[in-house]
This record gives sequence, C-alpha cells and structure tokens, in this order.
Amino acid sequence: MPSITSHDAWFAGLKALSQDNFPKRCRNCGREFASEADYFQQTQAIRPEITGLKAVYDDDDGPLVEVFRNCLCGSTLLVSCMSRRDDSAAGHSRRRLFDELLGYLARHGIERAQARVELLRVASGERSAVLEAWYGQIAAQGRKPGA
Repeated sequence: MPSITSHDAWFAGLKALSQDNFPKRCRNCGREFASEADYFQQTQAIRPEITGLKAVYDDDDGPLVEVFRNCLCGSTLLVSCMSRRDDSAAGHSRRRLFDELLGYLARHGIERAQARVELLRVASGERSAVLEAWYGQIAAQGRKPGA
C-alpha cells in the first residue's frame, strides 16, 4: 500500500505555477531539481508530521499553494503551485461525498488513513483491492454495504 506521506498522495492536485519554477536550484548546495516530480522525490518533509503546504491568495493568480520542502543539505526550498481544486458547487458536492464515504468506511472497520488512500485510488480511476475485498466479504455474508 502506498504511504500517505508519499509525494503522490500529498501533492496530488498541484501543478507548478509556471515553468519558471523548474529547473529549481538549491542556493545552499547547488543541487538542481529538473521538474516537479524531481523536486518532490528528491526533497524531504520539513518535519514528518507537517505536509509543508501553505494556502495563500494572490490578487493576480488567485488561490495558490506554497510547498515548503527541505533539500538533502537541510536548506528549505519553496515552490508556488496552483491548486487544481474545483471550488464550484459540484466540486464541493464531490468533497462532501468523499467525506461521507470516508466516514462510512471508517465506521465499518477500515482504518481511516487506509480508507482515504483507497478512495483516492478509486477516484483517480484505479482499482482498490482493499475495497473490493471488503465489499466481497459483505456480499458473502448476504448483507448490503449500507446495512
């Protein structure tokens, strides 16, 4: 199972504000990051319990996300990203549904962090062996998932 702290999970939905962000160079050691993926894979969280994400609002660009990460030399780096979050009514509705599904799965025995990872997997068009197995167990017992 992928870790919830992987760059794919934490930074899904972000894209660099402009191509001018990359290549990005650490001013302390000179390490160069050629792309967003390179940046996320070759840097570290500032602290394990913090995502390093900071929401900001720019008058010209609108809502942005600043991503703080540490270079391997220990220097803190910043990349500004645009959030691809859908703030429309439909987007809010999808997030409410996601939260409801997450709560439902947690109430029925799937650890919350794992349920989140599995729901994100399904939302991105992948299969979730965990959710399929869970549903299979319920079906084998002859009850509906909502019961």
